[in-house]
Amino acid sequence: MTDEITLNILTLNCWGIPYVSKHREARMEAIAEKFSTENYDIICLQEVWSINDFKMIKAKTQELLPYSHYFYSGVLGSGICVLSRYPILDVVFHKWPLNGYVHKIHHGDWFGGKGVGLCRLKVQGLNVNVYIAHLHAEYSRHNDEYLAHRVLQAFDTAQFIRMTSGSADSAILGGDLNAEPQDLAYKIMCGVAGLADACSNSLSNLGTNECANNSYTSSKLASTFPAGKRIDHILYLHSKLYKIEVTDFHHPFPERVPYKQFSYSDHEAIMATLKFSPGQSQPVNPDVRDSLKEAINICETSLKTVHRQRIWYLILTCILGVPLIWSMGLDYSVASVGVTIGLNILRIFLTATVCYTLFMGTIWNSIEKNALKAGCLGMEIHLTNLNNNLFKN
Repeated sequence: MTDEITLNILTLNCWGIPYVSKHREARMEAIAEKFSTENYDIICLQEVWSINDFKMIKAKTQELLPYSHYFYSGVLGSGICVLSRYPILDVVFHKWPLNGYVHKIHHGDWFGGKGVGLCRLKVQGLNVNVYIAHLHAEYSRHNDEYLAHRVLQAFDTAQFIRMTSGSADSAILGGDLNAEPQDLAYKIMCGVAGLADACSNSLSNLGTNECANNSYTSSKLASTFPAGKRIDHILYLHSKLYKIEVTDFHHPFPERVPYKQFSYSDHEAIMATLKFSPGQSQPVNPDVRDSLKEAINICETSLKTVHRQRIWYLILTCILGVPLIWSMGLDYSVASVGVTIGLNILRIFLTATVCYTLFMGTIWNSIEKNALKAGCLGMEIHLTNLNNNLFKN
């Protein structure tokens, strides 16, 4: 390794949902053009839901960023990909056990098969693990039905980073974590994995979503929180052999696409410059015990909710099954063709509803329950080890 290495890392949620995201094709072209003319070493992208968009970006950036990988998963693809100036030696994708709900089609997170992706890079003799993730969205701050899902995704990702970064000289995580620095998911992510935030305290008001200067932010949100929310992050793991210093952190894109009246995405891109030099970094060891206790309580509460939902789904299955069975005996007493057609339509509707409630009360309920139990047990083991180490020291 040379005496000093500098890496420019960028992350951006591209908001690239086909047929839904506004100005998607024009924005994707502009994003690719920006990447092909700027000096970036590693780019982490989220919400690239169209493989054609990825291929277009890859083709336009081939000269400066010759290495790339798209993480295929789920029904739609994970939406996450990495572009790199340096060779990608290995890749792996870890799918999260909890990914939202299959019946929440309008949210769509489950269909992406979300998880955390890992690309191992060789950077001038330096072994760097680049992780990318896009946690479940928070659709309502006051009634967050996905809080347990997001917290477990954060813990799962932190554990994955902790267990796979041992042979690396450093690790970098870029992505839309859908969590602000004060949120539990963020605290668990940083605390369990020992990650440091590339954004300094002096830049903590540098929002990345729902910013007032973004063309896709509603006027109500723009007036309430002008700086927006900082939910997109670049985090890094300190090294035992190299000193890591953040020399720059900013929004690299202008407010609007050139000659257009819209922004590059509904999120703002962020870029961090990390300087690696010989020496030992000071590790980050925040006390994450209180956060884990809170997360365990959230999972236990969610388990109780899942149990109640199971009972209600099964009760509803029985209630709907009664008129369905009763209707079978009406065929012999009904002579009208119109009534017969109406009965058949009703049966189809009742059958579909019974299948749905039965599926949700049995198979889906068991999947969610087991995932919550597994995550809860994992956090309890980690918390016990932290407490034991505290007493030993």
